[in-house]
Amino acid sequence: MWKATAALLALPCSCALAQSSVTLYGIVDAGVNYVSNAQTARTANGLKGGSQWSVMDGATGGIQGSRWGIKGAEDLGGGYKAVFLLENGFFVNNGAAAQGGSLFGRQAWVGLATPYGRVTMGRQYDEVVDFFAPLLAAPQWGGYMVEHPSDLDNASNTRRANNAIKYTSPTLSGFKFGALYSFGGTAGSFGKNSIWSAGMGYAYGPVNLGAGYLKARNPNTSFFGNNPNSGAATTNNLGGLGSATTAQSNPIFAGFASAQSLQIIGVAGSWNVGKATVGVGYSNTQFQDLGSSSGPNPFHYTGTATFHNAELNGHYQFTSAFSGGLAFDYTTGGGTAQKSSAKYELASMGLDYALSVRTDVYSLFVYEHASGTDSLNQSAVATITGMTPSATRSQVAIRLGMRHKF
Repeated sequence: MWKATAALLALPCSCALAQSSVTLYGIVDAGVNYVSNAQTARTANGLKGGSQWSVMDGATGGIQGSRWGIKGAEDLGGGYKAVFLLENGFFVNNGAAAQGGSLFGRQAWVGLATPYGRVTMGRQYDEVVDFFAPLLAAPQWGGYMVEHPSDLDNASNTRRANNAIKYTSPTLSGFKFGALYSFGGTAGSFGKNSIWSAGMGYAYGPVNLGAGYLKARNPNTSFFGNNPNSGAATTNNLGGLGSATTAQSNPIFAGFASAQSLQIIGVAGSWNVGKATVGVGYSNTQFQDLGSSSGPNPFHYTGTATFHNAELNGHYQFTSAFSGGLAFDYTTGGGTAQKSSAKYELASMGLDYALSVRTDVYSLFVYEHASGTDSLNQSAVATITGMTPSATRSQVAIRLGMRHKF
């Protein structure tokens, strides 16, 4: 009797499990990095720095940030599914939590997938990340060091959108589009701290095209300041001036924390010929209406600071296991906020060898040169993404890394 009852009770559970799935996955990326010059202090006599060797996680100096996540789907019938994803970022070199200590700082969302598209809610990537970024060198093969200076256009998803609702369409004749809105949650002001984004992609044969747009109100808190360790509007969440004992942070745009809004536009394309892929990309990043109460403004900037960024990249699959990539990126910034424009030239090379389907070893070489005046009202210094800024106009970074996916 008891055996029969237990068998009957088990039947509904077996059916439910057959229509649902939950997957544990992750990436561990670690390597040894060399930097020719890294700041150590800002003194009255100028910036101080020296060469540096270190073991670094992929999130700061490699191809991909280390992570683990859980994703799942439940079939609701008729082509509808309930879906969710929880993704944690961590630093493999010391075990610390990434994204300011967030438990699921990379992504955390739940939603509904239908034949007409997917709607999700939570902490998510914007549409610049979804449609523009995949055609650039950094997300494809180069990682964070190859990214545009300080990831100024968020193409390496350094920053996420909290409290966001997002729609992603199905692919229709090669086209796909999406839109996101992040609620600011400020009583009495619907638009304050809000973010909205839209994007579109097209793929046909060897051609891929993508474009993304993002507009963030009060970016110092809504976009740069949405991690647990971030500060209020009186804190500069974009970066810092440094001190007699600490290095500067993101000098390319740290002086623009008082922007009323941030606007990013990115367009990119790639063409595949046999084993070779060639890509181009352009982004326009604007810190608009400087001098607002959104963040500190130590240099009393007004107007708009604009950055133009252009990238040319190439990738070649020498064998099924061995591949390599080259990229050149040029950034110029300035506008009414600065007396002169800063310029950044970035040359990158990467080699990758797959030991198996899930494990590879790789090397990266990156050189950056800066000129002009940066956002901290100083002679611009080289700022390879993920590395401590240089004390000089030039910086070289080299990495030997290993990545495992599970």
